[in-house]
Amino acid sequence: MNNIKNNNRRKPNRKGQGTQNGRNRSRRKAVSTIDPRSLVKKATKSVETESVSNESFRQFQLNAELLRNIEKKGYTSPTEIQSRSFKALFEGRDMIGVANTGTGKTGAFLIPLIERLTQNPRQPFTTLVVVPTRELALQVESEFKSLTHGMKLFISCFIGGTSMGKDLSKARRGSHVVVGTPGRLLDLANRGAIKFQDMSVLVLDEFDRMLDMGFVNDIKKMVSRMKRREQTLLFSATIDPKQRSLINTLVQNPFEIKVSKGTTATNTVDQDIIELGPTEDKFGKLLNLINNDSFEKVILFAETKRLVDRLSKKLSKSGVASGMIHGDKSQNYRNRAIEEFKRGRTRVLVATDVAARGIDIQNVTHVINYQLPMTMDSYIHRIGRTGRAGNKGMAYTFVN
Repeated sequence: MNNIKNNNRRKPNRKGQGTQNGRNRSRRKAVSTIDPRSLVKKATKSVETESVSNESFRQFQLNAELLRNIEKKGYTSPTEIQSRSFKALFEGRDMIGVANTGTGKTGAFLIPLIERLTQNPRQPFTTLVVVPTRELALQVESEFKSLTHGMKLFISCFIGGTSMGKDLSKARRGSHVVVGTPGRLLDLANRGAIKFQDMSVLVLDEFDRMLDMGFVNDIKKMVSRMKRREQTLLFSATIDPKQRSLINTLVQNPFEIKVSKGTTATNTVDQDIIELGPTEDKFGKLLNLINNDSFEKVILFAETKRLVDRLSKKLSKSGVASGMIHGDKSQNYRNRAIEEFKRGRTRVLVATDVAARGIDIQNVTHVINYQLPMTMDSYIHRIGRTGRAGNKGMAYTFVN
């Protein structure tokens, strides 16, 4: 495999690793690149033909235990990204996969990789999955464990905000798959606990974010040490054409799948804007909105950690059960906030973009952007938290 050249000068901020690329981003004043008129769109019904295939998982001739675990999860038919990618991934080809959130991208790379492990179990640490956020790493770990229940296949998850001592012990025990955020993975490798040179498969999930200015140097370091790299998989809901030359240094003759264009939002979400006059009470309008009975499970996005704190406190004081997550919160706090939201103990989860990727929560009815997102990429990932798995969702964006 070709190694990528280190031509990027700015180093990632370690403390902000896997969240918003550190404090500088939240402090830097920026102007949104989005035309608000593009955020008004009705959902379509094409999800049934666009996301779900007519095949059965049984047609893949999977290991019996893996198939049982898939069916236990309630999955009967593969999604389009899963169906179209299985053969190429099982055969060991490099791949670029672009599909909207909620269409089964995690299963698309885990299922063929697990099937390969069942047929030819190799030494520990054969597959490395790198993700931009802690929440996405935990989701990949959870999905792998549910798919391999009782199969004696093991995964280790390494993310910031957790005990380094425990991670060192876990890393030295070995696993078939390692998943984590770049900063913690490199820390462990530098301590000799993880050996990238022993790994043959690299998966970059949400690769558009992984290859941005905040993460690219860490990815280059890991790739340069993967001397046995035989297969590279890139998955995301969006793709930046400017990254194409960099992507081409990572993959060789890749099998490319585009279930979505990579530049537009999911078609299972009704989208609308809420325009505000200069003297209108923005929070009052938000409160009136979410007090509607149809707003059963809401993720509210804000641009800064400080605003997330303020909105969550104001909602709680107004009688709306809410939680919050952002990069300054400990991992235990973030896990607890997400779990309470999943269980319905809170109705609103207020978050920065740390929640835009990797949070798979069923039945989120609404996504609200309290401010216009900075980029369309950010907007696409945010509203992808609703309208998942064939359900219809609703997204509102406040525009001053």
